[in-house]
Amino acid sequence: MDPADVQTFERCTAVGGVALFPADTVYGLATEPGSREAVERMYRLKGRRPDRPAAVMFFSLELALSSLPDLPGCTREAVEHLLPGALTLLVPNPARRFPLACGPEPEVLGLRMPRLLGPLAPLAAVRWPVLQSSANLSGEREARSLDEVDERVRAGVDMVLDGGELPGVPSTVVDLTGYHDDGRFAVLREGAVPVEAVEAALVR
Repeated sequence: MDPADVQTFERCTAVGGVALFPADTVYGLATEPGSREAVERMYRLKGRRPDRPAAVMFFSLELALSSLPDLPGCTREAVEHLLPGALTLLVPNPARRFPLACGPEPEVLGLRMPRLLGPLAPLAAVRWPVLQSSANLSGEREARSLDEVDERVRAGVDMVLDGGELPGVPSTVVDLTGYHDDGRFAVLREGAVPVEAVEAALVR
């Protein structure tokens, strides 16, 4: 992977294409978060219902925070403590930004910012957010390599980035929607980041 690959990824997703790419956990699908047609196409590739929420992935913490200016101060601090990392953070979204990612709860947004090291490091230069979901058919196991991505998914995307073999453990999902009230949070799915690490970063 090199800077030219990253530019192609940006162009592909910016015009509503669907890209197959490596994150810090498993292989994912990415597209333009503001294009209903692109998001619905991505979901069709997965066989996933279009009303289910996804996450918006940012490749820079500065961009993530500037794109979500309504985050309460303590929630913003929690995001800064936890990201980048193999986490999906559910954060308050009172302005209902990125509605296509939110499913039936428009005031809650899933936020991702992967930790991109080694061969994945060039992806950190991506300048725009993407709506992303794991690159597996709905209900099936996540893919740790391109060979594990269902051939129907691979055939349906517009571009493929090969990051080699990934850890293969999905992100840990943390609900921060109540954190601004009383420091309350919940780990909804333990994945690549242990519960203990989340608690150490958030307990105040």
